[in-house]
Amino acid sequence: MTDARQRTQALMLFVAAASGFVALSYEILWYRVIAFASWGLPGAFGMLLAAYLFGLALGSKVSGWFCKDEARTGDPKQLRPLVGFVFFANAAAWLVAPSFAWTAKFTDWRLPLVAVGVSAALLGSILPLVAHFGIAPDDRAGQKLSYVYLANIVGSAAGSLITGFVFMDRWPIATIGLVLGASGVALTAVLAGFSASSARGRAGLALALGVATLALFATNTRAYDRIYERLLYKSKFEPDTKFAEIIETKSGVITVTQDGTVYGGGAYDGRFNTSIVYDRNGILRAYGIGAMHERPRRVLMIGLASGSWATVVSHLPGVEHLTIVEINPGYLKLIAGHDEVKGLLTDPKVEMVIDDGRRWLNRHPDQRFDVIVMNTTWHWRAHITNLLSVEFMELARARMNPGGIFFFNTTSSEDVQKTASTVFPYAMRVYNFMAVSDSVLTFDKARWRRTLTDFKIDGQPTVDTSTPEGKKLFDELYAYADTIHAEPVSHGLESRDRILARTQAARIVTDDNMVPEWREVFRFQEPP
Repeated sequence: MTDARQRTQALMLFVAAASGFVALSYEILWYRVIAFASWGLPGAFGMLLAAYLFGLALGSKVSGWFCKDEARTGDPKQLRPLVGFVFFANAAAWLVAPSFAWTAKFTDWRLPLVAVGVSAALLGSILPLVAHFGIAPDDRAGQKLSYVYLANIVGSAAGSLITGFVFMDRWPIATIGLVLGASGVALTAVLAGFSASSARGRAGLALALGVATLALFATNTRAYDRIYERLLYKSKFEPDTKFAEIIETKSGVITVTQDGTVYGGGAYDGRFNTSIVYDRNGILRAYGIGAMHERPRRVLMIGLASGSWATVVSHLPGVEHLTIVEINPGYLKLIAGHDEVKGLLTDPKVEMVIDDGRRWLNRHPDQRFDVIVMNTTWHWRAHITNLLSVEFMELARARMNPGGIFFFNTTSSEDVQKTASTVFPYAMRVYNFMAVSDSVLTFDKARWRRTLTDFKIDGQPTVDTSTPEGKKLFDELYAYADTIHAEPVSHGLESRDRILARTQAARIVTDDNMVPEWREVFRFQEPP
């Protein structure tokens, strides 16, 4: 093989791999934006993939128009269309994420999928043009094409892994966008250098690409300015809208508003508050564990979020050990900066584990708990079936001590409430939570009074009954136990029999049917 042919083949394989790396890296970036904008809808990835694949197919078709000439294989002139496609593909791909953010004030996230399709079409043109440049129409064409595809696959896989597991865990989205944009310019520069036929031409291309690089660095910050604020607030976004905190990891994006409201992946995830007096996050439900279990010595909590629930549970009378399993390590960083909850990180009876909750339970068959608590996210979000199905409830049951309670958020899903009431012989709704057990289950008034009376965080009582206002609040909270006997209301207690009667039309949730997710696979209205 001559030196010229070796250079041609090496360039061809390099471009195939590099373009695959950039393209799949951009797709990872786009999905982070779409998942955040859609609150983690199950259908979001499918719509992104459809737009992406349609664009690839269209781009491959269009690139055929540039492959009709019979120029000599390896002729630098054939690189000129490729230089243009790579440059404009990179520019379009870099603009996709900001396009979702900047249009969010006027439309939902479906319309910017057009930008995904256009970008993918340009990216999809690269591989056929590379093959046309480097593969001669001879008896080894198929073999050489397989090398091109292999290089592209290796580059694509590397892009997914490195961007998804390394870049996403170390850099904010704006930095990743800048790195990918610069990578695309660099790839364009390599091709431009090979395509230029004279020193003057190479100098001109170098100047143009230098200007493009400066423009990228100059505009990147502006393009990605408050991208998550725009995606979350949408039509309510104002010029002064800004999150108090943003934490990005490979596991997701955590944002905190100025008033202390936490959003995980764009969906409401709680608030910083441990006080039942100023209950703005439904923290009464955490205190209610003390009314349902006489002495919950060992407690498992799946999900950490703001740490408010974990702080309350760790201070419940009788708790000796609290294991918290959280999939996103960013929440540990979050609570470390908030005095109300950061004590969890140094509390000797609290054990923090970074893992998937279901996987952790499967890996620890010897562990048993008096109470398993999950302040679960919205029932219509992607992957939530893993924590709401019959199979998971049976797994939780197998990890409960005799008399143990499984207490979790249904986010008012009748399907989930019916499933829990069917799997367990004893069940009760506490607001939008379900408490289920294999033993008799009550919201005991005497235990509830003791909980309200004895509960203290940092030595401070739950309710100061020395004042008229405190005494009135105490009486109102104490009366909550009686709502089990009244006509069911959304914020009160409800018995198992009434739940089953009310949810007759609902379906049992299993790992296979994924009912909560697929009832609302394309939810475009604001969450309740």
